Amino acid sequence: MSGHHTPLDDRSSAVERSVTLPYASLSVTGARQRLCSDLRAVGIGDNRVDDASLIVSELVSNALRHASPLPVPVNTVGVAWRVWVDRRSEDGGWVEIMVRDGGSSSMPRVARPSVSGLGGRGLGIVQSLAGRWGTEMDATTTTVWAVLDIAPADITPLRSEADESRSAVVYSDASVDDMVELRLRVRESSPAWGALL
Repeated sequence: MSGHHTPLDDRSSAVERSVTLPYASLSVTGARQRLCSDLRAVGIGDNRVDDASLIVSELVSNALRHASPLPVPVNTVGVAWRVWVDRRSEDGGWVEIMVRDGGSSSMPRVARPSVSGLGGRGLGIVQSLAGRWGTEMDATTTTVWAVLDIAPADITPLRSEADESRSAVVYSDASVDDMVELRLRVRESSPAWGALL
């Protein structure tokens, strides 16, 4: 796995990562986990992380189902992503996801499956989530890419360590005599915070 995460300043971040994964179904999970980790590290919110996760899952699954493995390294699929986040920009940022395989006899395209069909929706899902997507082919490989736009509202604000830790006061809905007050130091971004609210 190669790549880097560059905090450019206190408002901007960039990530560029390229992974070569085995041509096997477990690679879908591996690609998804690595991408989600990078997106959370630069402060992209859960909804857009979920969208990016679905896009990479569909693209890797399609490569495994419909294409040959890469010729070099043998029996692999290549996955790469580039992320740009700018908290000062009105555009917010973007995530570009690319999956490279050994190609197939047909070009990747959006299918129109029947209502009862069990497959054929992968690129339709990618098309509905991504602002842009496309395919690039050469003599030995096919790359399918998608760009997911990140709105400023989808980027978590930067907080100082002091602001990130808050006291939570929880009350029961009984009478004041039955009131329970808990003062906890919990990071707002932690799972415990959501459980308290």
